[in-house]
Amino acid sequence: MDATADGPTTPEPTDDLVTTSHTLTVRKRKLAYTATTGRLVLRKEVVTDGTFDGHVPKAEVFVTAYTLDGADPATRPVTFAFNGGPGSSSIWLHLGVFGPRRVVSGDAGALTPPPYGLADNQETLLTHSDLVFIDPVSTGFSRAVKGEKPGDHHGFQADLESVGEVIRLWTTRNGRWVSPKFLAGESYGTTRAGGLAEHLQSRHGMYLNGLILISSVLDFSTLIFAEGNDLPYALYLPTYAAIAHHHGLHGDRPLDEVLAEAEEFATRDYPWALHQGSRLSTEDRAAAVAKVAALSGLSEEYVDRVDLRIEHTRFFVELLRHRKQTVGRLDGRFTGWDADYGHEQLREDPSMSAIMGAYTAGINHYLHTELAYRKDLPYEVLSLSVNKDWSFKEFENSHVTVADKLAGVMRANPHLKIHVASGYTDGATPYFATEHTLAHLAVPAELRANIEVVYYPAGHMMYVHEPSRVQQSKDIAEFVKRASNR
Repeated sequence: MDATADGPTTPEPTDDLVTTSHTLTVRKRKLAYTATTGRLVLRKEVVTDGTFDGHVPKAEVFVTAYTLDGADPATRPVTFAFNGGPGSSSIWLHLGVFGPRRVVSGDAGALTPPPYGLADNQETLLTHSDLVFIDPVSTGFSRAVKGEKPGDHHGFQADLESVGEVIRLWTTRNGRWVSPKFLAGESYGTTRAGGLAEHLQSRHGMYLNGLILISSVLDFSTLIFAEGNDLPYALYLPTYAAIAHHHGLHGDRPLDEVLAEAEEFATRDYPWALHQGSRLSTEDRAAAVAKVAALSGLSEEYVDRVDLRIEHTRFFVELLRHRKQTVGRLDGRFTGWDADYGHEQLREDPSMSAIMGAYTAGINHYLHTELAYRKDLPYEVLSLSVNKDWSFKEFENSHVTVADKLAGVMRANPHLKIHVASGYTDGATPYFATEHTLAHLAVPAELRANIEVVYYPAGHMMYVHEPSRVQQSKDIAEFVKRASNR
């Protein structure tokens, strides 16, 4: 505790980690592991008038780490995982697919009622890799320290620096510099992962074995519906078709047949029609309207009225308006209700509403009761204020992208492997937009073999769909084993 003429001051924050021991039996194999959870203090170097003034605390970042007892750190992989938002905690990857315990939430049409519960995760990635879940500043239990502005951490580069520092600290303190290392991100977490891979490599010389990108957004120009940017309208069409198919609007046609048709049209004729503008002939316009309507499940009248350009939050309320239902943005398999079916845009995402309660109950119970981390702070699952105030000042007068950073990392580290997972009914980060971005990565042909892409018949958090969760766990485990080079 420092003292001044006015009396004692508040003591500097310190790490408040709690360690517990656990076992999990996976297919007759007993896993003994240690869970370490709590807040790491991040510090910044202060230099005044050319004089070093020390390392001053700036934030306390909440992490939950799982390490397999008795494993050799030289060969044991470690995966650093986070979600996106911006403004989301790591709860979804933690209790949805990777961690040793998982939420039992049910699925579209068969949701689990309150008060919810947890179950052992027989498919946990802990079987193959140690795990470190990171909650960025102002999410989970992470906070700026007294005297610091939370907003200073709410931005693209500041976020890379704080999350990157957590990774550097944990790696150093736990003697893991020679371990195979992976980043796993979901949604904006994939944006963070792409930027972090470059930051860790250039700032700290930390070369990674692999990136796990779930529901990717690496180039925002593929997703932002803005005047003059026709790209998203075409790239969203296959997702619209998948959602329409799920709700029975394509009859008995197989999903792969519908998607193949939508992808072909979205690649060739649809972009051409959009780019023609007023030059499009009456006959060509009528043909394009009919095709978009047939694929999307919307009426030709509606498609014509919006000038062939279906904005996604409009689609989610229009598709099943005739049934007085809305469909989910994060996962179009979910349906919900509104109070007024005259609205043009989605006001509440039924897929988020469906799972929020189960995950919130699960994380609060799990951290306090099973991992013995007891704080009176609210655990911020998803902070809308952080999302609203997020700064992309580094991209002034340009769209947000980390595709260039990812490509540069791959060229500098040709051993880096990339695993990309997409859900067909994900209306937040559509799978065909991800394909477009990957196809335009500035990497030589021989490095494209380092990228693998897998698909699931569900949405943004595809693991809420039980068959997808089981398959995804298997796919990621195989990827980590292959990319570990051990």
